[in-house]
Order: sequence, then structure tokens, then C-alpha cells
Amino acid sequence: MPNVTLSLPSDVYRRMKKHREVRWSEVVRRAIVEYLENLEGRSRSTGQLLSIIEKQSVDLSSVSREQAEAYYKKTRALE
Repeated sequence: MPNVTLSLPSDVYRRMKKHREVRWSEVVRRAIVEYLENLEGRSRSTGQLLSIIEKQSVDLSSVSREQAEAYYKKTRALE
């Protein structure tokens, strides 16, 4: 896995050091992935919706508008 160097203001770095239990590389990795997904048009909601559809083995060609709205509301509730 490639490494990336990150520059931070001193005060942010000091605050981070107070929380040694946090895996900051994981925090940054997740933030970057989420940002990229938003840039590429795939929001977290879309990912969650696809996950729900996959888990329930839904055939999208047979989904009514009402069912689609229900899935959408369920996804929004997860956020």
C-alpha cells in the first residue's frame, strides 16, 4: 500500500497527539474514500442503497416507484 505524507497545522497535530487511541491513518483513509465517492457521483447513500438491495436480493427491473421510495427512505434513515 502506498504512503502519503500529510502536512497539518501545529495545533491540529497537538490535538491529535492527545488521542493516541485513534488510528488517524484510518480516519484520513475513510475521509478520502468518501470524498472521492462524492466527486465520482457515488454518495454514501448510494452505497447503502445498493447494499440493502443486494442483501434483499431485489430485482431492480421489478421494483415499483413505491418500493423505490421505501428503499430511499430506509437509506436516508441510515445516514
